[in-house]
Formats: sequence, structure tokens, C-alpha cells
Amino acid sequence: MAKTDGATPPDPSTKLAAPERVAAFQTGLSAETRAAAFLMAKGYRILAKRFKTPYGEIDLVVKKRNLIAFIEVKARARLDDAAYAVTPRQQARIIDAAQAWLMAHPEHAEFELRFDAILIAPRRLPRHLLAAFDASV
Repeated sequence: MAKTDGATPPDPSTKLAAPERVAAFQTGLSAETRAAAFLMAKGYRILAKRFKTPYGEIDLVVKKRNLIAFIEVKARARLDDAAYAVTPRQQARIIDAAQAWLMAHPEHAEFELRFDAILIAPRRLPRHLLAAFDASV
């Protein structure tokens, strides 16, 4: 009988993430970190990062005075490419997720609400698009 080192063998039903998916995930995390730092420098307070709901995810929820902004962060090779990456379908999911966040945080229900985007590209300052879309989509 062979000796084992006590390690559990890998479960064959578990799929490993493709290297491209891992790289995209890490790029997204890095972009969200840059966006959060950028917003804090502009006087925003981060209330939530990567808020997940059954409807979708909000990258950042931030507050400044009586404003709550739901931020979608997009990282691409060029800022212009990032600007076109927030699709109408994605906007609808973010709006639904924002409603779930507000239900979980009723103390912010009377605040002004806004949906922004932060665009991230290599060797460029982040671009903050105020009111990038609205909830009437």
C-alpha cells in the first residue's frame, strides 16, 4: 500500500479557470482598486465593493454628502473602448442590483442616486463619467 502525504486529491469535477479568465478577473480587481482610490481622493466614501445580488453585481457603492453613486468600473486597453463596454443589458442588471442594495440599506433611501462609470486604461488617469446612465433604461 502506497503512503500518502495526507493531501486530498483534486476533485475531477472541479474545473480550473482558464488563464484568460484569471487574468481578466485580476485586471478587474486592479481596476476597481484604482477606481476606489481615485474616488476617495475626490472626497467619496466607499460604502461597498463588489456588492453581489441574484440580479447582478455593483463594483462600487460610494457616498458623498447626500449622494449615493453606484459605480461600474470598466478596464480596457483604451478609455474609448471602456466607455462602450457598459451595455444596456448590463445597465439593467446594475439598476436591479442597486434596488437590492437600497432595500438592504434603507437609511440611504432618501439620498440622491446616480449611476456612474469609471473608465480605466493603462498609463491613463481614470475617467469618471457622472450619470453615465439612469434608471429609466
